[in-house]
Amino acid sequence: MNAIAQRLEALRQEMRQNKIQATIIPGTDPHASEYLAKHWQVRNWISGFTGSAGTAVVTLDKALLWTDSRYFIQAENQLAGTGFELMKDRLPETPDIVTWLLNVLQENDTVGLDLRLFSHQTIVHYQQRFATKNIRIESIDLIGAIWNDRPGLPQNPVMLFDTEFTGKTVAEKLASVRNKMSEQNADVLVISALDELAWLYNIRGNDIKFNPLVMAYAVVTKTEALLFIDQQKLDAASRSYIDQAQISLFDYQEITAYLENLDPQTSVWIDGQVLNQSLFECLPKTVRIVDLASPIKLLKSIKNETEIAGFRKAMIKDGVALTKFFKWLEEQVDSNSIIEYTVGEKLKELRQAQANFQGESFNTICGYGPNAAMNHYSAKKDSSSTIGRDEMLLIDSGGQYLEGTTDITRTLKLGKASDQEKRDYTLVLKGMIALSQAKFPKNTRGSQLDVLARQFLWQNAYNFGHGTGHGIGHFLCVHEGPQSIRMEENSTTLEPGMVISNEPGLYRDHAYGIRIENLILVKPFDQTVFGEFYEFETLTLCYIDQSLMDVELLTADEIDWINRYHKMVFERLAPSLSNDEKAWLQNKCRTIAKN
Repeated sequence: MNAIAQRLEALRQEMRQNKIQATIIPGTDPHASEYLAKHWQVRNWISGFTGSAGTAVVTLDKALLWTDSRYFIQAENQLAGTGFELMKDRLPETPDIVTWLLNVLQENDTVGLDLRLFSHQTIVHYQQRFATKNIRIESIDLIGAIWNDRPGLPQNPVMLFDTEFTGKTVAEKLASVRNKMSEQNADVLVISALDELAWLYNIRGNDIKFNPLVMAYAVVTKTEALLFIDQQKLDAASRSYIDQAQISLFDYQEITAYLENLDPQTSVWIDGQVLNQSLFECLPKTVRIVDLASPIKLLKSIKNETEIAGFRKAMIKDGVALTKFFKWLEEQVDSNSIIEYTVGEKLKELRQAQANFQGESFNTICGYGPNAAMNHYSAKKDSSSTIGRDEMLLIDSGGQYLEGTTDITRTLKLGKASDQEKRDYTLVLKGMIALSQAKFPKNTRGSQLDVLARQFLWQNAYNFGHGTGHGIGHFLCVHEGPQSIRMEENSTTLEPGMVISNEPGLYRDHAYGIRIENLILVKPFDQTVFGEFYEFETLTLCYIDQSLMDVELLTADEIDWINRYHKMVFERLAPSLSNDEKAWLQNKCRTIAKN
């Protein structure tokens, strides 16, 4: 019996002892984080599946894992022989988790959940649907009872983030938050999202890999700012900073007692999509609940001039590292010594040479040939493919700098490309250019622009299964809301100052994957009698592989965009490159003649 099968049996034994007929195990933590400290990687531990999105469901005789199309191939490989069955989420034939449970559970059965891992709104939804069959939810930490060697909570020190980089003080940010609270007549704002409190208090940390965050909670009232944190993380300098910012310190676990002891007549603003149910149940029953998206989400997403200038600096640093990397790759590929895993290591090495580099913004995705067809393929050292000239190569990577966060994808081929590879690549590129050049009126949503990136694929009955664009944090999370560009509706409108990715793709299973990604900034375009209009500024600085372009498929306007972009890339990166590197990049950025 393998380790996963043994863990499943131990979990079912615990379920039987507690008269639990089913449990749901999400891939998150009490702060609704995407990336997790090892202590909270419970879904990974019970199932063996390591993708960033997925939920396990275990009954006394079934074990299932729901994940989306980005991870179908990875999940099939990782779940093989574990006793878990893959449920391909969002496909028409796949029921959602609650529908599936309603079909297999009996009247009056019990579902055991660790309520720290579920948002308030999720639990309300579950309760409403389970009530149709009198199925009850019991708060219980089943995994905690059986995970004997579970890692402890992280103990890394708090990092102070200077206003040289943030552009705004804690006092200025608190004033903006309190203005939003006043608009909703809220006395108290409870903040559980780690990137929100990091932004608000101008602090960072190293508790979660890739995300510069510290495990904590925050509360803002009309007159107070509170931070609930393991105080071993604080040295004399950070304690002094917190005291000067007039932030009251409490231990991490004291958040529950604080909420329990709120004035029963208080008006409390929570983000029910984020605040976990365990904390929600600490609130006095009589408080007035304002359940709306946290005001910090939008405030944080609209970068100020200092942050925008920082992004531009970070892009130069990242572009220099990428230029050095691609030159090295091209020169070394025939050695047959470069594997997919090596790519991530080399990129990290070259980014580390840049000033103020703080780490990768996510684990590098490097897929050669068929591996690139898996959107979020993660190369392992002992099973990586050797990179050569025969297949397409997709590299998605990013860095964390004090000046900003980067995320870039490039697809290339070091050998001769087939006609189909060129055609597919060019269709993706045309969509990326169309979105880059968009002009749109104020109050436009990302879902209204998504078709621009997909139109050329759709005309050929092609598509891709992921979103086109996600928000980017400023030396924060590489995936940030509330804005997005995707087919699914999102009521958040795109506002000047938002940084967002532009990354259409095309994936042919067992053959290759293509994705081209730049980061773009929303900025004002024009004011006319028809209203206010916005446009995008491309921030990312890295050449786009011309050898994969089918120039016959490109319009004169698209060729102009490529030439202007490559001119900008070369001019901004050249001062930081050696003569050899300049010459190499100049060739990559050569002007394309118009049709």
